[in-house]
Amino acid sequence: MSGIAIKICGLKTPEQVRAAADAGASHVGLVHFARSPRHLSLEDAARLRQAVPDAVKPVLLVVDMPQDELRRACEAVRPDVVQLHGKETPETCAALRDVLGCEVWKACGVKDRAMLDDAQRYVGAVDMLLYDAPAGKLPGGQGLAIDWSLFSGFKHKAPWGLAGGLTAQNVGEAIRQTGAPLVDTSSGVESAPGLKDIEKIRAFCRAARDA
Repeated sequence: MSGIAIKICGLKTPEQVRAAADAGASHVGLVHFARSPRHLSLEDAARLRQAVPDAVKPVLLVVDMPQDELRRACEAVRPDVVQLHGKETPETCAALRDVLGCEVWKACGVKDRAMLDDAQRYVGAVDMLLYDAPAGKLPGGQGLAIDWSLFSGFKHKAPWGLAGGLTAQNVGEAIRQTGAPLVDTSSGVESAPGLKDIEKIRAFCRAARDA
């Protein structure tokens, strides 16, 4: 695929992985966080990772996991990317980046320009900033959208992506308004929390590519 990168997060079956890959996703997210309806055990995540085609990057999403545990998780799952979705500091992110041997992304909740500015403290400590709606009961996957106008005229200093309430119906406009080089969805391609819909995955990828 060319142009926009697409991440479909919270996949739980080989069929969902294949559907995302066939639809043009560049990344697939495997969630290892017990409170999430998309949670996978490390054993299940490792099995699912084997279904990911070589052209697609598997992303392991974790929340405030200690370094030793995360290193063991990466050894088990072998992701191309670790996505940190908790309260990890820039120093923690940089240390993990040094020892994990894969890309490290940091999800940052954004509801106003001050929070967008604050996220820049991670520049240089991670490989990508992923802007999401602020955390609520869960750190992500809640279907809450960001005010896209916050990105107007913003000078990005690091690779970045956009998450938060993206669906097939709005992702094209989100890309046009923000210029996001990567878009990330989870609940936006579900029929119920944690239950991915193959047709919604296809529609989202098609809409993102068409944008």
